[in-house]
Amino acid sequence: MSNPPHTHIDRDLDLSNAGRGVWLVKVPKYIANRWEKAPGDIEVGKLKISKNPGQKAQVSLTLSEAVLCLSEAGEENIPKDHRLDVSTVTQQTLGVFSHMIPTNNDAVVPESEKLFMEGRIVQKLECRPYADNCYMKLKLESIRKASQPTRQVKQLDRIVQNYKPVSDHKNNIEYAEKKKAEGKKARDDKDAVLEMLFAAFEKHQYYNIKDLVKITQQPIVYLKEILNEVCNYNLKNPHKNMWELKPEYRHYKEQLPKETKEVEENSDDD
Repeated sequence: MSNPPHTHIDRDLDLSNAGRGVWLVKVPKYIANRWEKAPGDIEVGKLKISKNPGQKAQVSLTLSEAVLCLSEAGEENIPKDHRLDVSTVTQQTLGVFSHMIPTNNDAVVPESEKLFMEGRIVQKLECRPYADNCYMKLKLESIRKASQPTRQVKQLDRIVQNYKPVSDHKNNIEYAEKKKAEGKKARDDKDAVLEMLFAAFEKHQYYNIKDLVKITQQPIVYLKEILNEVCNYNLKNPHKNMWELKPEYRHYKEQLPKETKEVEENSDDD
Protein backbone atom coordinates (compact mmCIF):
# COMPACT_ATOMS: atom_id res chain seq x y z
CA MET A 1 0.00 0.00 0.00
CA SER A 2 1.55 3.29 -1.07
CA ASN A 3 1.61 6.26 1.28
CA PRO A 4 -0.55 9.20 0.28
CA PRO A 5 1.44 12.11 -1.16
CA HIS A 6 2.42 14.79 1.34
CA THR A 7 0.27 17.86 0.85
CA HIS A 8 1.75 21.27 1.51
CA ILE A 9 -0.45 23.53 3.63
CA ASP A 10 0.03 27.29 3.49
CA ARG A 11 0.40 28.91 6.89
CA ASP A 12 0.59 32.54 7.91
CA LEU A 13 3.98 33.74 9.17
CA ASP A 14 3.99 36.61 11.64
CA LEU A 15 7.08 38.79 10.96
CA SER A 16 6.32 41.53 13.45
CA ASN A 17 9.44 40.62 15.49
CA ALA A 18 11.73 40.01 12.51
CA GLY A 19 13.86 43.04 13.37
CA ARG A 20 14.50 41.99 16.97
CA GLY A 21 17.98 40.71 17.75
CA VAL A 22 18.24 37.56 19.88
CA TRP A 23 21.09 35.53 21.39
CA LEU A 24 21.80 31.88 20.68
CA VAL A 25 23.20 30.41 23.91
CA LYS A 26 24.87 27.02 24.27
CA VAL A 27 24.81 25.68 27.83
CA PRO A 28 26.45 22.57 29.36
CA LYS A 29 24.43 19.41 29.50
CA TYR A 30 24.09 19.46 33.28
CA ILE A 31 22.43 22.90 33.11
CA ALA A 32 20.07 21.79 30.33
CA ASN A 33 19.05 18.75 32.42
CA ARG A 34 18.28 20.91 35.45
CA TRP A 35 16.28 23.40 33.39
CA GLU A 36 14.22 20.56 31.92
CA LYS A 37 13.33 19.41 35.45
CA ALA A 38 12.43 22.90 36.61
CA PRO A 39 8.73 23.82 36.67
CA GLY A 40 7.64 26.80 34.61
CA ASP A 41 6.89 29.12 37.53
CA ILE A 42 10.34 29.42 39.13
CA GLU A 43 13.40 31.51 38.41
CA VAL A 44 16.18 29.42 36.87
CA GLY A 45 18.96 31.98 36.88
CA LYS A 46 20.12 35.55 36.44
CA LEU A 47 22.10 37.02 33.55
CA LYS A 48 24.53 39.85 34.32
CA ILE A 49 26.08 42.10 31.65
CA SER A 50 29.03 44.27 32.68
CA LYS A 51 30.17 46.98 30.25
CA ASN A 52 33.54 48.65 30.67
CA PRO A 53 34.68 51.48 28.37
CA GLY A 54 36.87 50.24 25.56
CA GLN A 55 36.31 46.55 26.39
CA LYS A 56 33.91 43.86 25.36
CA ALA A 57 30.86 43.37 27.51
CA GLN A 58 31.33 40.69 30.18
CA VAL A 59 28.34 38.35 30.44
CA SER A 60 27.85 35.97 33.35
CA LEU A 61 25.12 33.53 34.42
CA THR A 62 24.22 32.69 38.00
CA LEU A 63 21.88 29.75 38.56
CA SER A 64 19.13 30.11 41.11
CA GLU A 65 19.07 28.16 44.35
CA ALA A 66 15.83 26.49 43.24
CA VAL A 67 17.61 24.96 40.23
CA LEU A 68 20.60 23.90 42.29
CA CYS A 69 18.28 22.02 44.65
CA LEU A 70 16.77 19.90 41.86
CA SER A 71 19.51 17.29 42.20
CA GLU A 72 18.70 13.61 42.61
CA ALA A 73 20.09 11.23 45.21
CA GLY A 74 23.75 10.48 44.56
CA GLU A 75 24.07 13.24 41.96
CA GLU A 76 26.98 15.65 42.21
CA ASN A 77 26.39 19.35 42.79
CA ILE A 78 26.73 21.60 39.75
CA PRO A 79 28.55 24.94 39.57
CA LYS A 80 26.49 28.02 40.31
CA ASP A 81 28.43 30.72 38.42
CA HIS A 82 29.34 30.65 34.73
CA ARG A 83 30.78 33.02 32.17
CA LEU A 84 29.45 33.41 28.64
CA ASP A 85 31.85 33.83 25.73
CA VAL A 86 30.30 36.11 23.12
CA SER A 87 30.84 35.88 19.36
CA THR A 88 29.09 37.96 16.68
CA VAL A 89 27.20 36.30 13.81
CA THR A 90 28.31 38.01 10.60
CA GLN A 91 28.31 35.57 7.67
CA GLN A 92 25.09 33.75 8.50
CA THR A 93 21.44 34.69 8.71
CA LEU A 94 19.81 32.72 11.50
CA GLY A 95 16.37 33.15 12.95
CA VAL A 96 14.25 31.84 15.82
CA PHE A 97 10.71 30.66 15.05
CA SER A 98 7.81 29.51 17.18
CA HIS A 99 4.84 27.38 16.27
CA MET A 100 1.34 27.71 17.75
CA ILE A 101 -1.27 24.97 17.38
CA PRO A 102 -4.91 26.07 17.90
CA THR A 103 -6.66 24.53 20.91
CA ASN A 104 -10.27 25.39 20.02
CA ASN A 105 -11.28 23.26 17.06
CA ASP A 106 -15.02 23.61 17.65
CA ALA A 107 -15.23 27.21 16.52
CA VAL A 108 -17.38 28.14 13.55
CA VAL A 109 -14.29 29.37 11.75
CA PRO A 110 -11.48 27.06 12.90
CA GLU A 111 -8.17 28.68 13.63
CA SER A 112 -5.18 27.67 11.54
CA GLU A 113 -1.70 26.86 12.78
CA LYS A 114 0.46 29.94 13.10
CA LEU A 115 4.18 30.52 12.73
CA PHE A 116 5.99 33.41 14.38
CA MET A 117 9.47 34.74 13.79
CA GLU A 118 10.73 35.62 17.24
CA GLY A 119 13.87 37.40 16.06
CA ARG A 120 17.14 37.24 14.18
CA ILE A 121 20.22 35.77 15.85
CA VAL A 122 22.86 38.46 16.19
CA GLN A 123 25.21 36.86 18.73
CA LYS A 124 26.26 33.39 19.82
CA LEU A 125 27.15 32.76 23.45
CA GLU A 126 28.81 29.69 24.94
CA CYS A 127 28.27 29.13 28.64
CA ARG A 128 31.44 27.93 30.41
CA PRO A 129 31.88 27.09 34.11
CA TYR A 130 34.72 28.42 36.22
CA ALA A 131 37.36 25.82 37.08
CA ASP A 132 36.55 25.68 40.80
CA ASN A 133 36.41 22.65 43.12
CA CYS A 134 32.73 22.04 42.41
CA TYR A 135 33.29 21.80 38.66
CA MET A 136 36.39 19.60 39.10
CA LYS A 137 34.41 17.12 41.19
CA LEU A 138 31.63 17.09 38.59
CA LYS A 139 34.12 16.55 35.75
CA LEU A 140 35.89 13.77 37.63
CA GLU A 141 32.59 11.98 38.21
CA SER A 142 31.63 12.23 34.53
CA ILE A 143 35.04 10.82 33.50
CA ARG A 144 34.63 7.95 35.96
CA LYS A 145 31.19 7.06 34.59
CA ALA A 146 32.40 7.28 30.99
CA SER A 147 35.32 4.94 31.76
CA GLN A 148 33.06 2.21 33.16
CA PRO A 149 32.65 -0.65 30.66
CA THR A 150 29.16 -1.30 29.42
CA ARG A 151 29.62 -5.01 30.11
CA GLN A 152 30.91 -6.21 33.45
CA VAL A 153 31.72 -9.58 34.99
CA LYS A 154 29.32 -10.44 37.77
CA GLN A 155 29.87 -13.20 40.30
CA LEU A 156 26.81 -15.40 40.74
CA ASP A 157 25.79 -16.66 44.16
CA ARG A 158 23.90 -19.66 42.75
CA ILE A 159 24.12 -22.00 39.80
CA VAL A 160 22.25 -20.87 36.72
CA GLN A 161 21.03 -24.00 34.96
CA ASN A 162 20.53 -22.30 31.63
CA TYR A 163 24.19 -21.38 31.35
CA LYS A 164 25.84 -24.29 33.17
CA PRO A 165 28.75 -25.54 31.06
CA VAL A 166 28.61 -29.09 29.76
CA SER A 167 31.72 -31.20 30.28
CA ASP A 168 31.04 -33.11 27.08
CA HIS A 169 28.27 -33.10 24.51
CA LYS A 170 25.94 -36.01 23.94
CA ASN A 171 27.11 -36.78 20.41
CA ASN A 172 30.75 -36.82 21.55
CA ILE A 173 29.93 -39.26 24.34
CA GLU A 174 28.04 -41.54 21.94
CA TYR A 175 30.90 -41.46 19.46
CA ALA A 176 33.46 -42.29 22.16
CA GLU A 177 31.36 -45.20 23.39
CA LYS A 178 30.99 -46.44 19.84
CA LYS A 179 34.74 -46.31 19.23
CA LYS A 180 35.35 -48.02 22.55
CA ALA A 181 32.93 -50.80 21.66
CA GLU A 182 34.59 -51.26 18.29
CA GLY A 183 37.98 -51.51 19.93
CA LYS A 184 36.75 -54.34 22.14
CA LYS A 185 35.48 -56.45 19.23
CA ALA A 186 37.14 -59.83 19.18
CA ARG A 187 39.01 -60.73 16.04
CA ASP A 188 37.44 -63.70 14.34
CA ASP A 189 39.43 -66.26 12.42
CA LYS A 190 40.65 -64.91 9.10
CA ASP A 191 38.93 -67.67 7.12
CA ALA A 192 35.62 -66.90 8.84
CA VAL A 193 35.97 -63.21 7.97
CA LEU A 194 36.82 -64.07 4.35
CA GLU A 195 33.76 -66.28 4.17
CA MET A 196 31.55 -63.40 5.36
CA LEU A 197 33.18 -61.04 2.87
CA PHE A 198 32.76 -63.43 -0.08
CA ALA A 199 29.13 -63.96 0.89
CA ALA A 200 28.55 -60.22 1.00
CA PHE A 201 30.23 -59.63 -2.36
CA GLU A 202 27.97 -62.31 -3.86
CA LYS A 203 25.09 -59.88 -3.22
CA HIS A 204 26.75 -56.61 -4.25
CA GLN A 205 29.89 -55.84 -6.17
CA TYR A 206 30.84 -52.65 -4.26
CA TYR A 207 30.83 -51.81 -0.53
CA ASN A 208 32.11 -49.00 1.62
CA ILE A 209 34.10 -49.72 4.76
CA LYS A 210 31.26 -48.82 7.14
CA ASP A 211 28.93 -51.40 5.65
CA LEU A 212 31.62 -54.08 5.75
CA VAL A 213 32.29 -53.33 9.43
CA LYS A 214 28.57 -53.79 10.18
CA ILE A 215 28.45 -57.05 8.22
CA THR A 216 31.58 -58.64 9.68
CA GLN A 217 31.55 -57.02 13.16
CA GLN A 218 35.33 -56.81 13.05
CA PRO A 219 37.74 -54.06 14.16
CA ILE A 220 38.29 -51.70 11.24
CA VAL A 221 42.10 -52.03 11.32
CA TYR A 222 41.93 -55.83 11.21
CA LEU A 223 39.26 -55.72 8.50
CA LYS A 224 41.33 -53.44 6.28
CA GLU A 225 44.29 -55.83 6.51
CA ILE A 226 42.12 -58.61 5.08
CA LEU A 227 40.50 -56.35 2.48
CA ASN A 228 43.89 -55.28 1.15
CA GLU A 229 44.61 -58.97 0.38
CA VAL A 230 41.43 -59.82 -1.50
CA CYS A 231 39.96 -56.47 -2.59
CA ASN A 232 40.77 -53.37 -4.58
CA TYR A 233 40.04 -49.88 -3.27
CA ASN A 234 38.58 -47.58 -5.92
CA LEU A 235 39.95 -44.05 -6.02
CA LYS A 236 37.99 -42.83 -9.03
CA ASN A 237 34.34 -42.34 -9.86
CA PRO A 238 31.75 -43.74 -10.24
CA HIS A 239 32.65 -46.06 -7.31
CA LYS A 240 35.06 -43.80 -5.46
CA ASN A 241 35.99 -44.90 -1.90
CA MET A 242 34.36 -48.31 -2.44
CA TRP A 243 35.84 -51.78 -2.11
CA GLU A 244 35.45 -54.61 -4.68
CA LEU A 245 36.93 -58.07 -4.97
CA LYS A 246 40.05 -58.57 -6.99
CA PRO A 247 39.40 -60.31 -10.32
CA GLU A 248 40.92 -63.60 -9.16
CA TYR A 249 38.46 -63.81 -6.25
CA ARG A 250 35.30 -62.96 -8.18
CA HIS A 251 33.01 -66.01 -8.26
CA TYR A 252 29.52 -64.58 -8.45
CA LYS A 253 26.40 -66.73 -8.25
CA GLU A 254 25.02 -65.44 -11.54
CA GLN A 255 27.84 -67.34 -13.28
CA LEU A 256 26.82 -70.68 -11.74
CA PRO A 257 23.77 -71.41 -13.99
CA LYS A 258 25.93 -70.75 -17.07
CA GLU A 259 28.63 -73.13 -15.85
CA THR A 260 26.01 -75.74 -15.01
CA LYS A 261 24.51 -75.40 -18.49
CA GLU A 262 27.89 -75.90 -20.10
CA VAL A 263 28.44 -79.07 -18.05
CA GLU A 264 25.06 -80.43 -19.12
CA GLU A 265 25.83 -79.74 -22.78
CA ASN A 266 29.15 -81.56 -22.47
CA SER A 267 27.30 -84.52 -20.90
CA ASP A 268 24.89 -84.66 -23.88
CA ASP A 269 27.83 -84.67 -26.31
CA ASP A 270 29.22 -87.65 -24.54
